[in-house]
Amino acid sequence: MGIEEKLPAGFMLGTLEDVVGFCRSKSVWPATFGLACCAFEMLATGAPDNDIARFGMEYFQPSPRQADLMIVAGRVSQKMAPALRQIYDQMSEPKWVIAMGVCASSGGMFNNYAIVQGVDHIVPVDIFLPGCPPRPEMLMNAIIALHEQIQKTRLGVNRAEAVKAAEAAALAATPTHQMKGLLA
Repeated sequence: MGIEEKLPAGFMLGTLEDVVGFCRSKSVWPATFGLACCAFEMLATGAPDNDIARFGMEYFQPSPRQADLMIVAGRVSQKMAPALRQIYDQMSEPKWVIAMGVCASSGGMFNNYAIVQGVDHIVPVDIFLPGCPPRPEMLMNAIIALHEQIQKTRLGVNRAEAVKAAEAAALAATPTHQMKGLLA
């Protein structure tokens, strides 16, 4: 016999982290960072056929200061990498990143010096979305998966430590083009 049996019907129990996680997951504001063909599929997600407004994402923010989700859609060149990092740094905390498409996730077919071999070497990525280009339905599925991840996010000091560890791991990772044995 626990406290649940003593409370009246319709009374809900939960932690502050559960409530904050639920509220945060239902009010995510994405920033546009479309760089190539994946950007068209990302923008199609906001169209009436797919309508991400039902997930609490009314429209894509042109300003990073008002956004807390960055969807990197397409290939990232070495010249664009500092701008990507600057926009990420300007976003409000807590912030999340989706790498949309195989080019943003791993450099795709562009295995050369001009393209970043995975955006996770610049910013910490929460969800990797494969495809060339991925369909809007796949992006919506990734957004739903991100909502589940946001609901489980810890608050306060625990969150700050997790973000610092993820960012340190991303920056310390070996770039894909320097790994041996992948293409034999």
